[in-house]
Amino acid sequence: MLPVESASAAFARLEVHHLQRPEGRIAYRLVGEGPLVVCVPGMGEIAASFRYTSPALQAAGFRVAVMDLRGHGESDATFSSYDDVAAGTDILALIAHLGSPAVVVGNSMAAGAAVWAAAEEPEAIRGLGLVGPFVRNAPTNPVAVAFFRVMMLRPWARAAWLAYLPQLYPGRRPADFVEHRDAIRTAMSRPGATAAFARTTRTDHTPAETRIPDVTAPTLVVMGTADPDFTDPSAEAAWIGERLHAEVVLVEGAGHYPQTEEPEQASPALVAFCREVTDA
Repeated sequence: MLPVESASAAFARLEVHHLQRPEGRIAYRLVGEGPLVVCVPGMGEIAASFRYTSPALQAAGFRVAVMDLRGHGESDATFSSYDDVAAGTDILALIAHLGSPAVVVGNSMAAGAAVWAAAEEPEAIRGLGLVGPFVRNAPTNPVAVAFFRVMMLRPWARAAWLAYLPQLYPGRRPADFVEHRDAIRTAMSRPGATAAFARTTRTDHTPAETRIPDVTAPTLVVMGTADPDFTDPSAEAAWIGERLHAEVVLVEGAGHYPQTEEPEQASPALVAFCREVTDA
């Protein structure tokens, strides 16, 4: 009997497209037919962080584009900025390129980028799915933040990130976690990628927070209750939910990537939300 292909391996076989931007190219994968959903991973991650979400959305009748952040995955590391606003402009450019409004699913810092984009061009975004979202400089331990930023400086940023990554999965790590981490290591080995990642770690989420009152798109917040990036994950989800009038789904025991730790909970919530806001 042939071995069952892992989700990481299946995602790696998808064709990679590139969108030309003023200072470089943004990589994305595109699958399915139907209303458009754009998935965007967070800092230090690659498009395959949505390797469980994308098939679920495709099976539900959506066209799914999964992009890499600047300097991450297979996107170029030639840009002068790597923050929320920069990522937000790339999201809007990809939606315009693909020719239709979209639901945007953003994880971690990409949630902040999605919020900024939804405020900037409301007509382009039909809904926001915010997963483990950083939409502000959330309350954290200042000593831990300072230590993290020192560790994420060159030349040890790549090794430090790969060592830290398992801590973001306090619950059930996916079966292909090691394979996925190896793919991140390979991506960060590209020329300029580690330097781009180090710059991304200095992102200030204030530009996203200041645009929250301008967001009119319906919103879903998916938060792991054990997300180590937040002092109180449930309270942070409630704060975001109140300000964006969002539905909040708490994934018990999950960390910063509930879409891969607990896809059986996260994927149905995201699919139902996308169906609701697109009338699919």
